[in-house]
Amino acid sequence: MGDRAIEIGAVRLERGQVVDRFQALMNPGKPVSAFIENYTGITNRMLNRAAPCDEVMHEFSDFMGDSNLVAHNASFDKRFLDAELGRICRSYDGHFACSLLVARRVYQQAPNHKLGSLIAYKNIPSEGGFHRALYDSEMTAKLWMAMLDDISQIITTKVVPFRLIQKLSKTPKSGVNTLLLAQ
Repeated sequence: MGDRAIEIGAVRLERGQVVDRFQALMNPGKPVSAFIENYTGITNRMLNRAAPCDEVMHEFSDFMGDSNLVAHNASFDKRFLDAELGRICRSYDGHFACSLLVARRVYQQAPNHKLGSLIAYKNIPSEGGFHRALYDSEMTAKLWMAMLDDISQIITTKVVPFRLIQKLSKTPKSGVNTLLLAQ
């Protein structure tokens, strides 16, 4: 059966502003380990009171529609998203981008590329704890907007196309400046 998602959180951005939020715990139908409880602060008691994964994923699928999605370490989140959507016979048809991969290219001098470290590196105000879905989503959105702002200064345009960011995330670090200056 494999690991199941236990919480999902997302923010919807329009013109750089958060206009909507989604957050829900999800009961995976089996207990989580003490490690996961300590890492996330989400207890088995909390999960026992939560709606089943299938119910939450129907709601989340409706929330996201075909919007572009951004996640920090997107390959990890995408595996869970695809698995949970597959369980309810739904799929995601939008585009996905990884803020971790983009940050590795845009902020090559950062001490590391963990979400919390990048938030500190960019002096983005933060309060709260990482490893909760909505908070991580909000911080990822703030980091994403900072990266878009920094990229827009290089390519001298206010709007950075999502497809360019996807291409940037797959570009070797040595080719980042060439790619951006060619825009």
